[in-house]
Amino acid sequence: MSRDAAIQVDHLIKIYKGSDIPAVNDISITIPQSSIFGLLGPNGAGKTTTISIISGLLKPSSGNVTVLGLSSKTHSEEIKNLIGVVPQDIALYPTLTAFENLQYVGNMYGLKGSSLKENINKHLTHFGLIEHSGKQVGTFSGGMKRRINLIAGILHKPRILFLDEPTVGVDVQSRNVITEHLHVLNKNGMTIIYTSHLMEEAENLCTDIAIIDSGKIITSGKPKNLITENNSGNLEQLFLKLTGKKLRD
Repeated sequence: MSRDAAIQVDHLIKIYKGSDIPAVNDISITIPQSSIFGLLGPNGAGKTTTISIISGLLKPSSGNVTVLGLSSKTHSEEIKNLIGVVPQDIALYPTLTAFENLQYVGNMYGLKGSSLKENINKHLTHFGLIEHSGKQVGTFSGGMKRRINLIAGILHKPRILFLDEPTVGVDVQSRNVITEHLHVLNKNGMTIIYTSHLMEEAENLCTDIAIIDSGKIITSGKPKNLITENNSGNLEQLFLKLTGKKLRD
């Protein structure tokens, strides 16, 4: 594993029970430290499965994952404290308030007392939610839930953050706040691994990308370099050129 790599994935394979076709088929990826790494692909390409394996939520059929020099096979508990995960589905309790949800998550990471309260309020303020801290999350708009979901993933100050479609279905203002904060986190040294269907957002946000289709990596590198090398005007054109225009379910 390179010293500059936050994550090294070697020959990763995942075959779900009852299926003969691998969801992830012999993937190898190097994710640089302090990068915003976009894992992009059509529906069913294997993005979420790959992210779930790398972040320790799912076991691979075979292959190796190394996170900050630690093997996922032998140091899974240590790795959990180094990473934050923001899933595509909203991982919040609708009957709890915004503050109560974040307090619960903080306690899971061993955070308590006044320092946790200050940390929660700081993030709620930054994301424009402090006046809603005492309201039940179930009453929130989609954009507000997405912002709380993100805060839950960064409360413990992880060195690596996993984001699965973090801005799907949100308003423009919420998307702008989320992406701006991701840039700040990255500038402060956090490595971010991100999946999305939004190619314009990915092009503006990511320092490095890999495009996955049918469980295989079909290209990887710096977005600008890949766009130029493939004679494409932007990332969306490159994406369609490599994955085709056929509709995916």
